[in-house]
Amino acid sequence: MRAQATDSVTVAMTVNGVSCSRTVSARTTLADFLREELELTGTKLGCEHGVCGACTVLIDGASARSCLTLAAQADGREVTTVEGLSEGRELNRLQASFRDHYGLQCGFCTAGFLVTATELLASGEAVDEARVREVLGGNLCRCTGYETIVAAVLDAADAGQGVRR
Repeated sequence: MRAQATDSVTVAMTVNGVSCSRTVSARTTLADFLREELELTGTKLGCEHGVCGACTVLIDGASARSCLTLAAQADGREVTTVEGLSEGRELNRLQASFRDHYGLQCGFCTAGFLVTATELLASGEAVDEARVREVLGGNLCRCTGYETIVAAVLDAADAGQGVRR
Protein backbone atom coordinates (compact mmCIF):
# COMPACT_ATOMS: atom_id res chain seq x y z
CA MET A 1 0.00 0.00 0.00
CA ARG A 2 1.33 3.40 -0.95
CA ALA A 3 1.42 6.19 1.58
CA GLN A 4 -1.01 8.95 0.67
CA ALA A 5 0.43 12.42 0.24
CA THR A 6 -1.57 14.98 2.15
CA ASP A 7 0.09 18.00 0.56
CA SER A 8 -1.32 19.26 -2.70
CA VAL A 9 -0.15 21.90 -5.14
CA THR A 10 -1.79 23.77 -7.95
CA VAL A 11 0.17 23.61 -11.16
CA ALA A 12 -0.43 25.64 -14.28
CA MET A 13 1.41 24.97 -17.52
CA THR A 14 0.94 24.95 -21.25
CA VAL A 15 0.77 21.46 -22.70
CA ASN A 16 0.84 21.09 -26.47
CA GLY A 17 -0.16 24.73 -26.82
CA VAL A 18 -3.11 24.54 -24.40
CA SER A 19 -3.05 26.17 -20.97
CA CYS A 20 -4.12 23.95 -18.11
CA SER A 21 -4.26 24.13 -14.34
CA ARG A 22 -4.92 21.38 -11.81
CA THR A 23 -4.52 20.76 -8.12
CA VAL A 24 -2.60 17.53 -7.55
CA SER A 25 -0.57 15.79 -4.92
CA ALA A 26 2.81 17.46 -4.50
CA ARG A 27 4.39 14.08 -5.33
CA THR A 28 2.59 13.63 -8.66
CA THR A 29 5.05 13.04 -11.46
CA LEU A 30 4.71 14.89 -14.73
CA ALA A 31 4.11 11.55 -16.45
CA ASP A 32 1.19 10.76 -14.17
CA PHE A 33 -0.13 14.31 -14.53
CA LEU A 34 -0.09 14.05 -18.31
CA ARG A 35 -1.57 10.56 -18.43
CA GLU A 36 -4.12 10.75 -15.60
CA GLU A 37 -5.10 14.41 -15.36
CA LEU A 38 -4.86 15.38 -19.04
CA GLU A 39 -5.49 11.93 -20.57
CA LEU A 40 -2.44 12.28 -22.84
CA THR A 41 -1.45 8.63 -22.90
CA GLY A 42 1.17 8.86 -25.64
CA THR A 43 3.75 9.41 -22.91
CA LYS A 44 4.54 5.89 -21.77
CA LEU A 45 5.75 4.65 -18.40
CA GLY A 46 8.35 1.94 -18.85
CA CYS A 47 11.02 1.65 -16.21
CA GLU A 48 9.91 4.61 -14.05
CA HIS A 49 13.60 5.20 -13.25
CA GLY A 50 14.52 7.50 -16.15
CA VAL A 51 16.46 4.79 -17.96
CA CYS A 52 14.29 3.68 -20.88
CA GLY A 53 13.25 7.05 -22.34
CA ALA A 54 9.66 6.05 -23.09
CA CYS A 55 8.34 8.93 -20.97
CA THR A 56 10.43 11.65 -22.65
CA VAL A 57 8.70 15.00 -23.19
CA LEU A 58 9.96 18.46 -24.03
CA ILE A 59 9.93 21.11 -21.31
CA ASP A 60 10.60 24.52 -22.79
CA GLY A 61 12.10 22.70 -25.79
CA ALA A 62 14.50 20.50 -23.82
CA SER A 63 13.94 16.77 -23.39
CA ALA A 64 13.10 15.55 -19.90
CA ARG A 65 12.12 12.25 -18.37
CA SER A 66 8.60 12.88 -17.16
CA CYS A 67 8.74 9.89 -14.79
CA LEU A 68 11.48 11.68 -12.82
CA THR A 69 10.02 15.17 -13.07
CA LEU A 70 7.36 16.34 -10.65
CA ALA A 71 4.36 18.08 -12.16
CA ALA A 72 5.16 21.01 -9.86
CA GLN A 73 8.54 21.37 -11.57
CA ALA A 74 6.73 22.06 -14.85
CA ASP A 75 4.62 24.82 -13.30
CA GLY A 76 4.67 27.84 -15.59
CA ARG A 77 6.49 25.96 -18.34
CA GLU A 78 5.73 24.81 -21.88
CA VAL A 79 5.42 21.03 -22.15
CA THR A 80 5.25 19.17 -25.45
CA THR A 81 4.24 15.52 -25.59
CA VAL A 82 4.20 13.21 -28.60
CA GLU A 83 0.59 14.28 -29.17
CA GLY A 84 1.82 17.85 -29.70
CA LEU A 85 4.29 16.96 -32.46
CA SER A 86 1.80 16.43 -35.27
CA GLU A 87 0.62 19.23 -37.49
CA GLY A 88 -3.11 19.11 -36.86
CA ARG A 89 -4.29 15.67 -37.86
CA GLU A 90 -1.30 15.19 -40.19
CA LEU A 91 1.95 13.54 -39.20
CA ASN A 92 4.94 15.88 -39.15
CA ARG A 93 7.97 15.03 -41.29
CA LEU A 94 9.74 13.10 -38.53
CA GLN A 95 6.65 11.04 -37.71
CA ALA A 96 6.09 10.30 -41.41
CA SER A 97 9.74 9.31 -41.73
CA PHE A 98 9.35 6.84 -38.83
CA ARG A 99 6.37 5.36 -40.66
CA ASP A 100 8.14 5.28 -44.03
CA HIS A 101 11.29 3.65 -42.61
CA TYR A 102 9.39 1.25 -40.33
CA GLY A 103 11.09 2.91 -37.36
CA LEU A 104 8.74 1.23 -34.94
CA GLN A 105 7.39 -2.17 -34.18
CA CYS A 106 5.31 -2.52 -31.02
CA GLY A 107 5.32 1.28 -30.67
CA PHE A 108 5.79 1.46 -26.91
CA CYS A 109 9.10 3.35 -27.13
CA THR A 110 8.22 5.36 -30.24
CA ALA A 111 6.93 8.46 -28.44
CA GLY A 112 10.19 8.84 -26.54
CA PHE A 113 12.26 8.44 -29.69
CA LEU A 114 10.14 10.97 -31.57
CA VAL A 115 10.36 13.57 -28.80
CA THR A 116 14.11 13.06 -28.35
CA ALA A 117 14.75 13.29 -32.11
CA THR A 118 12.54 16.39 -32.30
CA GLU A 119 14.84 18.17 -29.86
CA LEU A 120 17.89 17.14 -31.90
CA LEU A 121 16.42 18.29 -35.20
CA ALA A 122 15.23 21.58 -33.72
CA SER A 123 18.67 22.32 -32.28
CA GLY A 124 20.09 23.39 -35.63
CA GLU A 125 23.25 21.38 -35.03
CA ALA A 126 24.78 19.24 -37.73
CA VAL A 127 23.27 15.76 -37.80
CA ASP A 128 25.06 12.63 -38.88
CA GLU A 129 24.64 8.97 -38.01
CA ALA A 130 27.04 9.10 -35.07
CA ARG A 131 25.27 12.11 -33.54
CA VAL A 132 21.82 10.54 -34.00
CA ARG A 133 23.00 7.35 -32.30
CA GLU A 134 24.54 9.34 -29.46
CA VAL A 135 21.39 11.39 -28.83
CA LEU A 136 19.06 8.41 -29.09
CA GLY A 137 21.32 6.27 -26.89
CA GLY A 138 19.19 7.07 -23.86
CA ASN A 139 16.08 5.56 -25.44
CA LEU A 140 15.63 1.82 -25.31
CA CYS A 141 13.82 -0.32 -27.84
CA ARG A 142 13.44 -4.07 -27.42
CA CYS A 143 11.89 -4.69 -30.85
CA THR A 144 14.01 -2.97 -33.49
CA GLY A 145 17.71 -3.04 -34.21
CA TYR A 146 17.71 0.79 -34.15
CA GLU A 147 18.76 0.88 -37.83
CA THR A 148 15.33 1.96 -39.05
CA ILE A 149 14.99 4.54 -36.28
CA VAL A 150 18.35 6.11 -37.14
CA ALA A 151 17.47 6.05 -40.85
CA ALA A 152 14.17 7.79 -40.12
CA VAL A 153 15.86 10.60 -38.19
CA LEU A 154 18.51 11.07 -40.87
CA ASP A 155 15.83 11.17 -43.58
CA ALA A 156 13.90 13.82 -41.63
CA ALA A 157 17.13 15.82 -41.28
CA ASP A 158 17.65 15.57 -45.05
CA ALA A 159 14.11 16.84 -45.58
CA GLY A 160 14.78 20.07 -43.74
CA GLN A 161 13.91 19.12 -40.16
CA GLY A 162 17.56 19.55 -39.21
CA VAL A 163 20.99 20.22 -40.63
CA ARG A 164 22.65 17.17 -42.18
CA ARG A 165 26.43 17.03 -42.48
